[in-house]
Amino acid sequence: MGGSKYPGVRESSGSSIEIDFYYKGQRCRERLNLKPSPANLRKAAQHRAAILNAIDAGTFDYAYTFPESSNALKFSPSQYTVKTYLAEWLANKRPTIKASTFNDYRKIIENLVVPQFGPKILTCLSRNDVRTWVSSLDCSNKRIANILSPLRAALQDALHDDLIQSNPLLGWTYQRNEAPVTKAHVDPFTQEEQQAIIEAAIGQIKNQCIVFFWTGMRTSELIALEWSDIDWKRKKIKVNKAFTSASRIDETTKTKTGTREIDILQPVEQALIDQKQYTLLQGNKIFLNPLTGEQWTGDQQIRKSFWIPLLKRANVRYRNPYQTRHTFASMMLSAGENLAWVSQQMGHSNVLITARTYARWIPSNTQQGNKALDMFGQHLVSIKNK
Repeated sequence: MGGSKYPGVRESSGSSIEIDFYYKGQRCRERLNLKPSPANLRKAAQHRAAILNAIDAGTFDYAYTFPESSNALKFSPSQYTVKTYLAEWLANKRPTIKASTFNDYRKIIENLVVPQFGPKILTCLSRNDVRTWVSSLDCSNKRIANILSPLRAALQDALHDDLIQSNPLLGWTYQRNEAPVTKAHVDPFTQEEQQAIIEAAIGQIKNQCIVFFWTGMRTSELIALEWSDIDWKRKKIKVNKAFTSASRIDETTKTKTGTREIDILQPVEQALIDQKQYTLLQGNKIFLNPLTGEQWTGDQQIRKSFWIPLLKRANVRYRNPYQTRHTFASMMLSAGENLAWVSQQMGHSNVLITARTYARWIPSNTQQGNKALDMFGQHLVSIKNK
């Protein structure tokens, strides 16, 4: 009734009226504590008209007009603190990013950024403030880059929302002089160690270890694997999801190229056949926690509940479960398997990543170049003898 007679005004409940209007390019909705009678609907329409006039005149003060509104701080940057904005930014960001990424952002913002800059007015946060802070941190350049990443993204969103005039961190990074960064150590299990681990394992854990060693899948991908992902006829596994401790539901794989089809090698096929007796009728997931009968919650649960004890029983030097992925790649390349095939199995974006990471396992033929010499060498000799 009220909406048709008074544009932008409508009955919200038995005790309130809602008005809506555009301010700084954004649609705003505010409730007035008025019973939606004809007289009050008219009064609300007059109030809305006054707001529109003030907006046109450039004199509208959101915080003064609606002091209890959540929009008050948003449209009054001078009162917006870093803590308030980042809390709001995290809440808005949560539905748009993976749970694991959100968890990383939340830890950085709540544990590091807010304790340092929380009370500071958002518009007053400067590059020098941030530079002074990060220069005092006792951590690597990579860690500093990870800390700055969500803060930079949040400030860029604040810029887009007209809360700040510029993003002080846009295009800026902090780099201190430090020793060359040592890449993540690739320390695969030997053939003897693999055999000892598999022999020490029983039941579902044995099957899971075999699939670990012979597919190169990430832990998050393996525990998300479902029986419907197995193409027995084509001998393929569809890898299109991942499950981490930070997520409560399956998510997309770590990277776009992580979504892939991988070949089922003979040891994997047999392990999957053996696994049927445990989980085929229990639900969708192939690998479950044998202690609870439920889905693994993440790599930490796997590492603590069975991986560490298993390696002790097998008398094998400890490496984390991720090294099974490195084991697969190094094992395949050492055996002379095609580099492009290995790269595709791993879900790498290109073969250069695979080659760079596992260069020392790619066989080197000391006789390379002899075929070319056999074909063209006589031409060089004839030139020399002229």
